[in-house]
Amino acid sequence: MSGPVAAGSPRDLASAAGRRLRAAGVPSPEHDAALLLAHVLGVRPGRLALVEVVGPEQRATFEDLVARRAAREPLQHLTGSAGFRHVELAVGPGVFVPRPETELLAGWAVEQAAALEAPVVVDLCTGSGAIARAVADEVPTARVHAVELDEGAHRWAERNLAGTGVDLRLGDMADAFEDLRGLVDVVVCNPPYIPLEAWESVAPEARDHDPHLALFSGPDGLGALQALERRAALLLRPGGVVGAEHADAQGRSAPAVFTATGRWCEVRDHPDLAGRPRYLTARLAG
Repeated sequence: MSGPVAAGSPRDLASAAGRRLRAAGVPSPEHDAALLLAHVLGVRPGRLALVEVVGPEQRATFEDLVARRAAREPLQHLTGSAGFRHVELAVGPGVFVPRPETELLAGWAVEQAAALEAPVVVDLCTGSGAIARAVADEVPTARVHAVELDEGAHRWAERNLAGTGVDLRLGDMADAFEDLRGLVDVVVCNPPYIPLEAWESVAPEARDHDPHLALFSGPDGLGALQALERRAALLLRPGGVVGAEHADAQGRSAPAVFTATGRWCEVRDHPDLAGRPRYLTARLAG
């Protein structure tokens, strides 16, 4: 289906839009159609059935959003927000859209910080500020610091972290937070980890809309993880912990970045909800 969505009830509109999105190859097309219609109508998706009339202007707006989603513009760019654990983040062009899988890494960071009395947490490659915001939200006693290299993404992080008390800085994770050397309890990072040669296999939503700085990391995808390993070893106190996301194909190679240096103990890999390798954790020896 390539034409405009059909007229009718909200259910008819969402159903027709779902078919159009499915034909365009959009993942979870029915879910996306319902979210877009709920966004236009200003209601929660679960309350769409209670809406009796969709006005002409609302229908036109919905049609436009469906067409943009069919062209593989990210859903979150169209709604302007992304839910992440217990917070809502502002997102749009110029910033990596946080994924549900990263909530597991953020949950690990929350658990590690919550076990300490006054934890110092550093979020490297913060992007939209998602992980830093989640830790600050769920562990009020934590002193959270975050850094982002891309200026456009940094502006989104400023918006999302305003009023949270998070110390946000613009800079490279490879040399960030010299003032915190040896003082950090938890380092967490969702670095770029896609090999450059895998460009064509990346979903259009990410490849064409997320900043490439947030996606790609050298020929093997491990360049940023290697920089993270070096920086975390300097920032953490002895016994401090680091957690980092990686691609599902890096379940062995990513942890090996840490085991190879001899600086780390308790190096472990963790699966996502689908059972795929998703993030590693390690503890600084000493």
